[in-house]
Order: sequence, then structure tokens, then C-alpha cells
Amino acid sequence: MTAANAHSSVKRVLVSGGAGFLGSHLCDRLVEQGHDVICLDNLFTSQKSNIVHLLGRPNFEFVRHDVTREIWLEVDEIYNLACPAAPGHYQYNPIKTMKTSVLGAINMLGMAKRCRARILQASTSEVYGDPEVHPQPESYRGSVNPIGPRACYDEGKRAAETLFFDYYRSNRVSIRVVRIFNTYGPRMHPYDGRVVSNFIRQALAGEAITLFGDGSQSRSFCFVDDLVRGLIAMMNVGGPKGTPGSDDFVGPVNIGNPTEYTMAQLAQTIVELTGSKSKIVHKPLPADDPRQRQPDITLARAKLGWQPTVELREGLGRTIDYFKSIDMATFRAPTPNF
Repeated sequence: MTAANAHSSVKRVLVSGGAGFLGSHLCDRLVEQGHDVICLDNLFTSQKSNIVHLLGRPNFEFVRHDVTREIWLEVDEIYNLACPAAPGHYQYNPIKTMKTSVLGAINMLGMAKRCRARILQASTSEVYGDPEVHPQPESYRGSVNPIGPRACYDEGKRAAETLFFDYYRSNRVSIRVVRIFNTYGPRMHPYDGRVVSNFIRQALAGEAITLFGDGSQSRSFCFVDDLVRGLIAMMNVGGPKGTPGSDDFVGPVNIGNPTEYTMAQLAQTIVELTGSKSKIVHKPLPADDPRQRQPDITLARAKLGWQPTVELREGLGRTIDYFKSIDMATFRAPTPNF
């Protein structure tokens, strides 16, 4: 911790990607806990409207900045969430996506080293690729196509994990690595191209619901409140040590909901919850789209005492209510990949 906060429970916390879907909910929680929160975001795929309610808070600050460029701040903790996460976003400019993962990690790790801050990397289940092991434990090394259209994100996140562990071993930086599985909830961008937001937007508009493949591919969906609780638990595990020790749990750890649903089941549930008359239409499966994805959260339960509590129907209901509350005309697809 920095000298100013060495004897205080209030921490100066940087959240890169803090105006995004996940980042804004994390900022909410940290601000409510009384921490001094700096939200760093370039607003490429995120929305300033996600954090506008925080702008008047004395312990919240927004800085518009791209993590691929250096920035000098004094902080106690860093949550590194900055990176386009939806396929349409990260495939729009794949080179910039890779730069965000790699250069962003280097810049944030450099700050953590200089400030002796603890830093958490928001990694992803995409590091497992199209898995040959099911469910996926952290020990599984993955099945990733390094030259496919999703590789800029998958391999970028894998490279970021490499950097985190090299800084941990070489420079004694206090790291935490979390592998996030599919997350949903209020503040999802309606045009982010993800399956939950796509299905809800189409159902509410009475449009045909687009189901890729035969709908048998599966995912596990974690509500955003559960996910944020897991991130904070991982950051705080092991106590307030400034440097890692032999009893330090650094991860990686899976954070996600282990209950598995097929895409067809998800579509049918959303049609039911919205009362929509939408029909389901099938389109070809995109390249390298994983057939199944389910986290093994044994480690999260054992090390963090964490498990999800929000059931899918409850979480979808809250997400649908959010989508009903927003003016779709104020949102647009941020990239041509839709």
C-alpha cells in the first residue's frame, strides 16, 4: 500500500475498463465500500452512461485514457479489466485487441511494481478455447487456435496471464488472476453481439431470434453481482500483504456459474420471460465457436468461499427489466461487425 493509506482500510483503487459492463458494477461496489476509486477507460466499447451516477461522488474519478499508453498514478490496488470482450468488438480491430491485452498488462503491471500495489487480471474462460475437458478446471491448458478469428482475444488474454506470472516470479509483484466465464446483467450493451443481449433485444423488438448452429452448444451464465463479489474476494484473499508469500493464493481461479444451459434453452427461456412472439431462426456456427463451456469452481469455493447465488431466471428477469428501461435509439453498434 502507498504510505498515505498504510494504516487505513480505505484504499486508492484503479479500475481499468471501469466504464464497461463489468467495470462499472465493480466501481459501484468499491465506491459504496468507501474506497477512493479511479475509473480508467477510453470509451471504445463502454458507455459513459454506465458511470454517470458516480461522477458527483467525492471518492470517484473518471479518467479517459487508453491502457496501451503509459499513465502515472499512485494506487494501492489495480483491477485490470480493460479489453473489448464481445467477438464483434474484439474482431473489429484484432491488432488493437492484442495490444490492449499485452501492452495494457505491461503498463498496469509496471504501475503495480512501482507502487507496490496488488493487481488483479480479469482473464477469461476463452483461454480454454474449444475445450476437450469438461467442465474446465484451472489445470486444463486449453485447446486454442492461435491463428483463428478469435485468437486476438484468446491468445491476448493468455499472453497477459504469462506476463502476470512473470512479474510475480521475477519482480515479486502481488498478483491475482481470475478467469471469468460468461457474465450477464444490467448495463450490457444491447448491440455487443453477446448471446444474452442479442436474444433479449430481439425478443423485445419482436424480431426473429438468431440461433447459431443447432442450438446444442452450451454455456454457463453468471449474474454480474455474483461476478463482482468473486473479483473482490480474490483481490482480498491472503490479507493486505504488499508482497507475495508462500501462503499467497494468486490463481488463476475460475469465477462463473457451473450450471450449464444450451443456447436453445436460453432462447426459449428469454422468449418466455419477455412474452415475445419471436420465432427462432438458425444460422451457421461461427468459426472456432466453443461447443461447450462450464467452469469447475472447486478452487473458488475452497480458497475464496465463493459460489454464485443468483439463478438464471432471476438474473434474466433483472436484465430484461434493464433493457426495457433504456432507449434503444441512444445505442448503436459501435463497430461494423454486426
